[in-house]
Amino acid sequence: MEELAFLLDLTKEAMQKALSHLEKSFVNIRAGKANPSMLSGVKLEYYGAQTPLSQVANINTPDGQTLSVQPWDKTMIPEIEKAIMVANLGFNPMNNGESVIINIPPLTEERRRELVKLAKAEAENAKVGVRNARKDANNEIKTLDLSEDQKSNAEVDVQSLTDGYIQQIDEKYAIKEKEIMTV
Repeated sequence: MEELAFLLDLTKEAMQKALSHLEKSFVNIRAGKANPSMLSGVKLEYYGAQTPLSQVANINTPDGQTLSVQPWDKTMIPEIEKAIMVANLGFNPMNNGESVIINIPPLTEERRRELVKLAKAEAENAKVGVRNARKDANNEIKTLDLSEDQKSNAEVDVQSLTDGYIQQIDEKYAIKEKEIMTV
């Protein structure tokens, strides 16, 4: 029985990882408003190491359509501009000598639909992760030294866990879709 509780904990942990990954992916799908997390994937060469942009500069949003990147070391401005371009986020950074300014263009209807498709694909990937965790758990249950009733009950428990996480994924996707499509 202890093995079963441990297995259910592992399964829940794997499903939670899929949900957490989805949340991180959704942060990177922009919904039209400027957000410092849009630059979370940008890395640049800093003293010989690949360093996240947030560790060499302050990233602020002066308004809903602008990101301001204020480096602690002004000599890093050209490197920051280059890193933002290389990250291929569709942004056009401008240098004013003190900081890097990025104007976030408003989303077109077509672009919004593309982003919804991207969010849907991320949600589907998360569901696949949850289902794989279920499959692994069910295979492991079959190898345990339990009665048929106990195995059956354990599979029901795993399925109810799966249903709960799939529902959470669907809810998060619906929220993200609404956020993207709201002008």
